[in-house]
Amino acid sequence: MDIRSIEGTAPEIEHAGSVAVWWLFKPREMFEETDGGYLELVSEFEVKGGEKVHPHQHPTYEFYYVTHGRGIMQIGDETAEVYPGDLIKIPPNAVHSMWPISENASIHCFCFAVGLKGAGPIDYTAH
Repeated sequence: MDIRSIEGTAPEIEHAGSVAVWWLFKPREMFEETDGGYLELVSEFEVKGGEKVHPHQHPTYEFYYVTHGRGIMQIGDETAEVYPGDLIKIPPNAVHSMWPISENASIHCFCFAVGLKGAGPIDYTAH
């Protein structure tokens, strides 16, 4: 499972020394994997305590950035606890789900997906 965080990582100084940058994915790091692809979607979502994202898959690279709360991320047979500041990379066609670690607190994420060259439209309401 590919989960990245800035915790324990020193920033690089960019933009003529004006910005500290913690690279979660360095420029062009995913070039070959996404060559010919496109930005499929950008969203935010919340999973309430006691609920779970329905396990699903789609032909995109999807990324969840945890903004609030703690949870469990499942990709295939692997699970890992995730925290605010974690960026989770979900490979194309991998069955995945997420749920809060507590029955009483939610988890909130920013999400974006990169569609792959040749992939058709996806009905996200069915997944």
